[in-house]
Order: sequence, then structure tokens, then C-alpha cells
Amino acid sequence: MKNILIINGHQKYEGIAEGNLTQRYITSANNFFEENGFNIKHSVVESEYDIQDEVEKFKWADQILFQYPVYWMGVPWLTKKYIDEIFSAGYQTVTYQSDGRSREDSSMRYGSGGLMKDKNYMLSLSYNCPTSEFDDKNGFFDGLSLDEANTATHKTFQFCGASALKTYSVHDIFKSDLDLDQEIIEFETVLKDNFLK
Repeated sequence: MKNILIINGHQKYEGIAEGNLTQRYITSANNFFEENGFNIKHSVVESEYDIQDEVEKFKWADQILFQYPVYWMGVPWLTKKYIDEIFSAGYQTVTYQSDGRSREDSSMRYGSGGLMKDKNYMLSLSYNCPTSEFDDKNGFFDGLSLDEANTATHKTFQFCGASALKTYSVHDIFKSDLDLDQEIIEFETVLKDNFLK
């Protein structure tokens, strides 16, 4: 039985981002993991969390589902604060041992000192922008893929040794014709591919 940590990376902005969409995905994921026999723990960045308790959750987890809205091309600032606090507090115990380099072994490269090599993670993102802006040299992201546009988050996990699973994203979230039921079906398909194979 695997241990899954579900992180709610939402930050509320009254009238703009209430958190209902993020919670819908987290509820769906929680149901999926319960039905498939996972042990589940939750973290909420917009809460009065205890840093050491959060570090222990990362130690406990085999896999991590990180659900958050993309604000201004990155994680919400409270989510960045959470990452900085928890990943730093896990130094030499849970997240990373060093930056990987060694005076004794020049072949050791920067970014190879992570302690989470037995863990993997999935990003699940919500965007206002359409999918057409990715993988298009004339698009807003200048030809970057979805994952390339989220390099900072991926590199944070890579620095700590964790491996990426397939990323899920929902787009055009403010459009009236968003078929959320269909999006949730697609989300659950990605969960199956990532966590049951």
C-alpha cells in the first residue's frame, strides 16, 4: 500500500480565485486514492501548518500530488513560501543532503544531492490561458511546452531527487463552456496512468 501526499497549493483571492476548482480536483483525487487503497495525507499551504509536521509528511510519502493554480506564470506566493520553508527544513534529513558537488569527486554534478530519489510527484495545474499557447513558437510561451513553462517547480523536485510523473492541466478555466465533468474524467485517466501502472 503506497503513501500519497496531496498538497493543496491554492491561494485565495476574493472574487477571482475562491479555491473551488482546486478543491474539486483534490476531492476527486482523494476519492481515487481511497478507492485504490492508498494511505493519504493532506497539506494545505493556506493554513497554519507546522513546518516539522510537513517535513514528516514528505518523509512518509512515497508519492506526491501537487495541485495548484498558476498565478503570474508560477506558483502562488504562499505556495512558494511553503516550498521554501519545507524543502529547506528537510535539509540533510528528508529533502536534500547537499547541492551534489564534491571536492573529492569532480564528476558529481550540481543538483545531484537530493534525498527523495525513492519518490515521485505529479503536478496538476489550473490555467486561464488556452492550451494553444504552449508548443507554439508564435504562442505566448515562445514554443515552450507545458512542463518547460513550469521548470522552476520541476527543478525544485529534481534538486531533491524526486522523479516527475505526467503533468495534468486544465485550461481556459473562466470560459463559460468549460466542461469540468469531462476535465475531471481526463484528470482521473492521468491519475490511473501515473499511480496504478
